[in-house]
Amino acid sequence: MLIIPAIDLKNGKCVRLEQGRMEQETIFSQDPPAVARKWEALGAEMLHLVDLDGAFAGSPQNKSIIEKIVRAIRIPVELGGGIRTLESIEEYLNLGINRVIVGTVVYQQKNFLPEACAKFPGRIVVGIDARNGKVAIQGWAEQTALSAIELAKKSEQEGATAIIYTDIQRDGMLMGINLDATRILARAVSIPVIASGGVANIEDIKNLLLLTKEGITGVIIGRALYKGTIDLPEALRVAKGTLC
Repeated sequence: MLIIPAIDLKNGKCVRLEQGRMEQETIFSQDPPAVARKWEALGAEMLHLVDLDGAFAGSPQNKSIIEKIVRAIRIPVELGGGIRTLESIEEYLNLGINRVIVGTVVYQQKNFLPEACAKFPGRIVVGIDARNGKVAIQGWAEQTALSAIELAKKSEQEGATAIIYTDIQRDGMLMGINLDATRILARAVSIPVIASGGVANIEDIKNLLLLTKEGITGVIIGRALYKGTIDLPEALRVAKGTLC
């Protein structure tokens, strides 16, 4: 299982939010490229970037710092937040981003995902952010009536290479992954599912490992790494089965 450290960007800084609330931010670094180098040096095999300002604005907002991060490391980078046009996807891929995460636009524009997947095969991941099982969009600010399961199935049919599933109510709260909801969603599709939201300690990693047979191939970790409740090298060893 892939352990993916997260860097959330707000005003060019590395921050963490609580339940996606922009007013509930904790600044962890003024130098995101240095943070990226740190996670790479500790063994991370991929980095998860989120343009928080972009997610709320509906268009990319932290391009310059994202470019610096990509140039600072060699491991693959996935990026989400405010990417809602084919032009933005192409621009970021040309910048060196390995795969792009889309969410709100998949809900709002019927033909966007199949077009994006056809134009950029293997490079499009759908981010499904849910509150009480229902999809939230616009940087989690707007709640919809669409179920996460329904959107996951639609995303698979339209060509998404993977799904990132986030339980908003647990994100940034160190409450533990919502294992039941993640398991149910993973069983509903055959493409890889990456868990996100609430990882608190090494037990969460061990519990997720038991779900790899269900199609959960990775987990994104944010606040737990920054607060030190998870040690990245230890998590990597657990995920590789070299530490029990």
